[in-house]
Amino acid sequence: MASTSSSAPPCKYDVFISFRGKDTRYGILSHLFEALQGKQINAFLDEELRKGEEISPALLKIIQESSVSIVIFSENYADSAWCLDELVEILKCREESGQIVLPVFYKVDPTEVQDLTGNFGKALAMHGEKGNSQKVDSWKRALMEVSNFAGWDLQEIKYEAKLVEGIVNDVLNKFSDMSKGDDSYDLNLIGIKLRVEEVERLLNEKQIVGIWGMGGIGKTTIAQEVFHRNKNKFDGHCFVENVRETMTKQSSNSVRVKIIQQLLRDKHVDSLNDSTRRRLKSKKVLIVFDDVEDRNHLKDLAGECDLYGEGSRIIITSRDSHVLNSDFSEKGVYEVEKLIDSQSMELFSLHAFNQNLPKEKYLELSKKVTIYARGNPLALKVLGSHLFRRTIKEWESELEKLEGKSLKKIQDVLKTSYDGLEKSEQEIFLDIACFFKGKNKDGVQRILKACGFYPESGIPRLIEKSLITISNGAVDMHDLLEQMGKDIVNEECKQLGRHSRLWNYEDINHVLITETGTENVEAISFRPVGRGILKLLKLSATAFAKMCNLRLIEVCTMWNKVFLPKNFEFCAQALRCLYWDHYPLESLPLNFWPKNLVELQMRFNNLIQLWNGGDKPLENLKLMDLSCPDNLIGIPDLSSFAPKPGVFIFGRMCEFG
Repeated sequence: MASTSSSAPPCKYDVFISFRGKDTRYGILSHLFEALQGKQINAFLDEELRKGEEISPALLKIIQESSVSIVIFSENYADSAWCLDELVEILKCREESGQIVLPVFYKVDPTEVQDLTGNFGKALAMHGEKGNSQKVDSWKRALMEVSNFAGWDLQEIKYEAKLVEGIVNDVLNKFSDMSKGDDSYDLNLIGIKLRVEEVERLLNEKQIVGIWGMGGIGKTTIAQEVFHRNKNKFDGHCFVENVRETMTKQSSNSVRVKIIQQLLRDKHVDSLNDSTRRRLKSKKVLIVFDDVEDRNHLKDLAGECDLYGEGSRIIITSRDSHVLNSDFSEKGVYEVEKLIDSQSMELFSLHAFNQNLPKEKYLELSKKVTIYARGNPLALKVLGSHLFRRTIKEWESELEKLEGKSLKKIQDVLKTSYDGLEKSEQEIFLDIACFFKGKNKDGVQRILKACGFYPESGIPRLIEKSLITISNGAVDMHDLLEQMGKDIVNEECKQLGRHSRLWNYEDINHVLITETGTENVEAISFRPVGRGILKLLKLSATAFAKMCNLRLIEVCTMWNKVFLPKNFEFCAQALRCLYWDHYPLESLPLNFWPKNLVELQMRFNNLIQLWNGGDKPLENLKLMDLSCPDNLIGIPDLSSFAPKPGVFIFGRMCEFG
């Protein structure tokens, strides 16, 4: 079944049953197997492998990988050399790996097995006469030892149904004890233990547990580990993989039916009718819905909590916290944290060097990689595998390449969150990635609103989708998401002048010097690269001429220099926000058209007057900052606007509206 699984296709069995078919096939064996399956215990029962004189390697492997072996001692069990060989292997597994062994005495007195009398004594004597004397000693030892283990005796319980119930509950309890006492985790899953324990804590308290975080942060891995360690505590369990992708290929009804079939272990279920509801209501189940993007999908597939028996639990993984704010009464959400520095280095080293720490000559380069990945497990694994067995020169080249573009494997995972946004939300995300990371939230929100977007709803949506965070009042995002946003813009077109946003000095310089900017360009931000690093822009009069859809221009020339000719033209009628510190000319161009202008900030400027040619329409202006002018003698007629109380007008910040 493509959409659901019990964490992964089973390659191991929970329980191995050793039996003599002639004695048990139509009695206890069939009932026991069905009862184990009904409790979602994966038991091995297959006589197809019982061929030939020797136990096949395939059957040996099944015995060795099972957690529990149930040995059904029946009247003619010892007649079968095959059964006795199985018993020897089971005892070996108990001694070497601690496998749990449960003897079941079915219509047999336990003392016959323990003392090798009755049918068991006769059978062993027969094997000796047939020339199996070399094996008889090991068979005797196995029979005597296993028969002395704590087990189940039909003579004491009398009723076969109660015997089966007792065995199954015993197996469930033993699995539960194993889960409680098993502190072992895959050594490659760095930092998994504390994360799993936190989800399990929530799982003990809440009906619904959400696991939330950005792409690649480890949500699915945590859910799989929690599922694996807890599934045997439930009557039914199901791990529904890739819900977002699955629901694009299958109907909600077909997926729901598959889930119910797995929970009930009944392939004949074809709908959620009254009978099915009653059966589900009687079961305590565990369901994981992985990678949920749409709340409606969750409602369609999970139904209501009262559909399942008391004590049932549902785990949901999502990049979107809005999905996790469901209508269910009891829920808790765990936000997956990034790996700390030491964990990042260990995980990266496992994939880059096959060891826990980097090789000494690669240490500094490894630190650069972990800084780039910022605790994202997916990025660390992909980068480690990408750099595996490469030379130092190759590492340096690859890291230099990463400064301008992320690896496709990483971007593909992260981009699904972006693809699920509305168009306006995508525009906000790209503006933040290209221009506003680290900026004050209120200021960013004001600019985005001026540009015609809807940040009051858009910014919370990006937070819900784990694409941005707000830290100390500033807008922040993971470096990988920032790079993804810039990659999206860079991939719009090979021609720089057709990109929607320009932020890189070399790109801005090329577009303006060559006058190749087009109507596609919406925003330009030319900011200092770093203190003391001088960047120059020497522009022609018509450098901006073709960029008629510019809505945002930001030029900060504290350490930069921009040279403009006196006949400079600038007629972007779509312009909403103009920020140009140290503007070099004495006025804005004659053809400057401010009708749509919402914010105008030109501090430390050389302006004598804002523009020539009389008054221009300023009907949308909300904020103007002309701080620190040396020569400014005239600004437009602002009599139609009422400045807010306490705000200075001339040569200072002005707010209107």
